[in-house]
Amino acid sequence: MAIQITAVRLSTGDTMHEHIIHLWWTEQASGKTGNNTRAQIVDWIENQAGKAYTSDRAGHRTEVAVVTPTRGEKYLRTHADGVWTNNLLALPRR
Repeated sequence: MAIQITAVRLSTGDTMHEHIIHLWWTEQASGKTGNNTRAQIVDWIENQAGKAYTSDRAGHRTEVAVVTPTRGEKYLRTHADGVWTNNLLALPRR
């Protein structure tokens, strides 16, 4: 199953990927929608072979990947063609 991330919530006053605390998503095949914490999505991608992506208006998909920093908690960021991108930060905020 692949989910499209459609919105994010950042901790108050923060603007970086590391501060995304909650994500909203849609599973395109079934139309199911939901929301989960960053930790839940990280676990789903790493341990349950989950796939997540963002999509622009033209329908181009960008993979959501887990970043493991040397210090601190794992977080999510988009990765396209070998380059880390800011697609998650461009999504609507909740």
